[in-house]
Amino acid sequence: MAYATVETDTLSRRLNKPSEQHIVQPKQSVRLPITIIIIMTTSTTLRPSSQGSRLAAVDALRGFALLAIILLHNLEHYNIFYAPMQRPEWLQWLDAQIVQIIYFIFAGKAYATFSLLFGFSFFIQLRNARRRGCDFRMRFAWRMLLLLAFAEFHSLFYNGDILTLYAVCGLILIPASSWKDRTVLLVGSFLMLQPWCWAKIIYALFNPDYIDNNSLFMQYAAPAEVAGRTGDLLQTLASNLTDGWLYSNVWQIEAGRLFQTPALFLFGMWLGRKKFFECSDSSRIFWKKALFVAIIASAILYPLKEFVPQHLTNITILSYYSIIAGMIYNFFFMIMLVASFMLLWFHAGNAGYLWQRFITPFGRMSLTNYIGQSIIGVACYYHFGFDLWDKTGAAETLLIGIAIFMALLAFSRKWLATHSQGPLEYLWKRATWIRADRNGAGRSTAAA
Repeated sequence: MAYATVETDTLSRRLNKPSEQHIVQPKQSVRLPITIIIIMTTSTTLRPSSQGSRLAAVDALRGFALLAIILLHNLEHYNIFYAPMQRPEWLQWLDAQIVQIIYFIFAGKAYATFSLLFGFSFFIQLRNARRRGCDFRMRFAWRMLLLLAFAEFHSLFYNGDILTLYAVCGLILIPASSWKDRTVLLVGSFLMLQPWCWAKIIYALFNPDYIDNNSLFMQYAAPAEVAGRTGDLLQTLASNLTDGWLYSNVWQIEAGRLFQTPALFLFGMWLGRKKFFECSDSSRIFWKKALFVAIIASAILYPLKEFVPQHLTNITILSYYSIIAGMIYNFFFMIMLVASFMLLWFHAGNAGYLWQRFITPFGRMSLTNYIGQSIIGVACYYHFGFDLWDKTGAAETLLIGIAIFMALLAFSRKWLATHSQGPLEYLWKRATWIRADRNGAGRSTAAA
């Protein structure tokens, strides 16, 4: 029962080991995020680029992040955590390997990459609006309100929505748009270090009898999962509007994403300011430095994340330490993945390798594809659909995830052959600039 053992361990550690939906564990020297920030700031700022407002490298990177999210969500049966028990030994072994590999590479990192690029997109939109003499900040606040509407539609089908959190945390970018670079990095680093978790740990050290297992989300997760396993369509939708919505958002707060997400938004905006997603000698130097620091930091943080929790007996300290350690480890691992991706893209003459360019249309329609994959995935695994949650192990879910990705990629290619944006991206953009069309202010070419 190798796979069953791995899956059981995964479930027992949900509080601390996130996947795309559920966090991981790290600890570390508090100075590490600051260290990478200092190294980042030593690179010179690039000259204005002649490129258009869309960067193919960013679209490709966003596409790969979304692909990883799809694989993770399928592995979790879209929040119906279950591993078939009656399976051949060789298939159990294969399932276990798939679980370990996908979680190790993508859990917490795909979400982080997606969030980083959200902040970058804000910078592009802000820059393009300023070039036209427009103040985009209030437009962006309205845009976040629209995103909240998309989030509620998405939450109706899937109780793992991240868009609600994005819509709320995205508001930090409005005041941050006028901050100096150093301020952006300092605030981002402070948030990434999870100050609330540190406050809880310090309090627990001075009050040993205080107990906080940080698991309020479980009371909503249980009925939401039951609805997915047994409910018809209307019952599932009703559950998602109540227990499912609370499960998703309470978990994200307890898992530290309320601090992690705005931090990543700020870092993404900073990367946009420095033009580090554009090809240049300065960009190559920056990403090489970032890769080196991230490798060292990840190597240090991994044992702190994996082995220190075994020696913590205070449940409060254990819970919040695991969040801190997981978040910081995932941050550096994500930097390692992003830096590697960008260096490979630049190495291919700033045109990317074929395997990178292949996924670019998928990333250009990230909102459409993100919501689309959830609806398709839920229909595959939930009782009201094909009811596959108790019939598929990791091997089958991997194949289903790839199939969902290929179907959406094919749709993206066909759609973009005749349209400049995805359908939801178009609606979002048109609604963002709904009262600005008459003076042309809404005719932005900014990336959505």
